[in-house]
Amino acid sequence: MQDNAHAFRKISLKETRFVTIIAFLAWTIAVYDYILFGTLLPRIEESFGWDSSHALLVSTLVSAGVFLIIIFFGPLIDKLGRRKGMMTSVGGSAVAGGASALAQGSVSLVGIRALSGVALAEQSVNATYLNEVFALSEDKKVKKNQGLIYAFVQTGWPVGALMAAGFVGLVTAWFGPENWRLAFLISMIPAAVVFALIYFFLKETPQFSAMQQMKAHQKAGNLEAAQAISDATGLKITTEAPLKMIFNKLHRRNTIVLCFAWILNWMGIQTFSVLGTTVLETGKGVDASSALMMIIVANIVGALGYLTHGWLGDRFGRKNVIVFGWTIAGIAFTAMMLGPSNAAFVVPMYMIGLFFLLGPYAAIMYFQAECFQSECRGTGSAFIVSMSQPGAVIGGFILTALVTANFGLSNATIVIALGGVLLSGLIMMLARPVKQEVTEEEPVSVTVS
Repeated sequence: MQDNAHAFRKISLKETRFVTIIAFLAWTIAVYDYILFGTLLPRIEESFGWDSSHALLVSTLVSAGVFLIIIFFGPLIDKLGRRKGMMTSVGGSAVAGGASALAQGSVSLVGIRALSGVALAEQSVNATYLNEVFALSEDKKVKKNQGLIYAFVQTGWPVGALMAAGFVGLVTAWFGPENWRLAFLISMIPAAVVFALIYFFLKETPQFSAMQQMKAHQKAGNLEAAQAISDATGLKITTEAPLKMIFNKLHRRNTIVLCFAWILNWMGIQTFSVLGTTVLETGKGVDASSALMMIIVANIVGALGYLTHGWLGDRFGRKNVIVFGWTIAGIAFTAMMLGPSNAAFVVPMYMIGLFFLLGPYAAIMYFQAECFQSECRGTGSAFIVSMSQPGAVIGGFILTALVTANFGLSNATIVIALGGVLLSGLIMMLARPVKQEVTEEEPVSVTVS
């Protein structure tokens, strides 16, 4: 859902490119911090003398904390602004990294790492910010390829994940695995650099600036001036809280559908991405001794998936691409688990599954931003993204419960592939589509059909 672009200043191609690069760097750093904890968890476990079950409990509690932080962070994007939201996200990554080095046990670590939820929320800030910037870009190619350009930003996930893995490897080699606190401290440096770039060079979007002016007039009792801005921009005068707005008649359907889709799909993410090596080794007997190579290849596949689905979304509709991608992913993972247990079959099927599992996230993040009005765009996107954490916890719980009940890891993963990944694609068919119109002379106009 886009705003009347005629009343806002045009954004130059140079500024559009700069904003896109900053968004990519911010997301890369956010992912880097988020993944760093999982990568260092075995070292933390050894340092505190935990057993595996206690480490799993800590990880689960961190996920619960991240869930709450993202929900509370969403309204801040709509209250403080897109620029300040990005600053808070990247700054929060730096604080979480530095504070993690000071953790003294389970309780402090859970509280500190819950703050990394602001890092995961960065993708919601990016989707909100870039949706508004691209809508006002004076370059027609930007408008035609919004999804592809955003997909480039989303590739910050595999880049950040590889950075975290490589960085931990270097710190371990140079300083020893027991110096995990040093890894967290050093992680503050790139976050601080990106924070400075945002603070000094990034501008607020014209849409949010107009909203601020309109609300200031409302607060001062100058309703005529507020109405004039509303008439000129298409922004709505409202006193309704953003969190309430995403469940009003206009937005309720997409909010609910997207929440369920994220929960179900993240059951698959937890199983086939986070625990992918375990599934390949234990479930299919594939030798994953070259773990680093598997990580590298999987992240390259993810990046290609983002770019492909971003490009396809511009041409065939983002909703259609999401439905198709997740449906194929569910089928591919099911075929992988039912097929022969040899690397020549399993590894290609696994990579196909990852391509179609991860790739649609480039499309869905931008689709979510298009679904909501400017007044609640950040809140809506962040609220939906927060559902990833319950999905991960539920997926892990179902997988553990089925294996404990002697259902077998292979059969358990088939349940996740069909009941999580495939079903998430089918549920997306219920989402209300957005109509993307690009003309030669006018800015992009996106309306909810």
